[in-house]
Amino acid sequence: MTKNRKFTLVSRPDGEPKPSDFALVEEDLPELSDGAFLVRNHYISLDPAQRGWMSDAESYMPPIPIGAAVRASAVGRVHSSKNPDFPEGQWVVGLAAMEEFSVVEAGGFTSPVDASLVPSPTNFLSVLGAVGMTAYFGMIDDGQPKEGETLLVTGAAGAVGSLVGQIGKIKGCRVVGIAGGADKCARLTDEYGFDAAIDYRGKSQADLEKEIAAAAPDGVDIIWENVGGEILDAGITAINEHGRVVLCGLISEYNSPEPVGIRNLWYLISRQATIKGFLVRDYPPRFPEGIAQMGQWLAEGKIKHDEDIEKGIENSYDAFMKLFSGGNQGKMILDVSPES
Repeated sequence: MTKNRKFTLVSRPDGEPKPSDFALVEEDLPELSDGAFLVRNHYISLDPAQRGWMSDAESYMPPIPIGAAVRASAVGRVHSSKNPDFPEGQWVVGLAAMEEFSVVEAGGFTSPVDASLVPSPTNFLSVLGAVGMTAYFGMIDDGQPKEGETLLVTGAAGAVGSLVGQIGKIKGCRVVGIAGGADKCARLTDEYGFDAAIDYRGKSQADLEKEIAAAAPDGVDIIWENVGGEILDAGITAINEHGRVVLCGLISEYNSPEPVGIRNLWYLISRQATIKGFLVRDYPPRFPEGIAQMGQWLAEGKIKHDEDIEKGIENSYDAFMKLFSGGNQGKMILDVSPES
């Protein structure tokens, strides 16, 4: 193989991304420098955070350059190498891009993994990857769940939210999830063990406030926030004294051309609650701890997870946009593995 197909950013989206904001290009593979290696990507993680990286705005990561492949986590195998620590055939996971091949320079953010330990290498992008580690460390360190507390999870049927709710149950919480559609709400209670589920579709903020109050009659001690906007505003009205809001994402606002604010911050003051942003980027040194615990819960049947896998680099746009339409069922992953 001497060619690489890449899903590149050609213009910064204004509101919802359009097909014309991207291009699928084919380029020659470069020569490797000393210490570098070439990874043949097999699976690419699709995440709402990528939408933020496409904008030229201040963030925890620099904007994706125009003309570059869209940044993404990926798992694959070393195809060729000038680095003795990464021999050919080694499975690796790390921050790469939406492309079939990725060059990793010496010291690049890539780690070797043992694919024989998991049912599928995709697990390193979901339950045992950044998704699982976000749910685990965000809940344990910032959510600080205690027996008998109530946890409210927004975007609860998503890859992170579904794991957060299950961790809450393991820790003895009453768990209420908010999701879009009857099928997703049924999955929360029937498959993931949530105590209650609220369908936000077609509901006003006032409706949501009433349904949250009914599902959490003793109030909410922890809010895990993936959505933002009116849903966060509604959840805050139920926050208990010294409650905690873990702010993981604001997916309802990512494609909004105008800033969207919340109006109910007074509840955080009057109830002495806290709101804290969470990023998993500071936790890689502790990943072995999180992987061990999540792996144990998985083996014991205490954790369930779903993966939604689309095939082909040429389907990058459609697969990515499922994150914003709610069309995905679990962790969204793009399969770009070579044909067998």
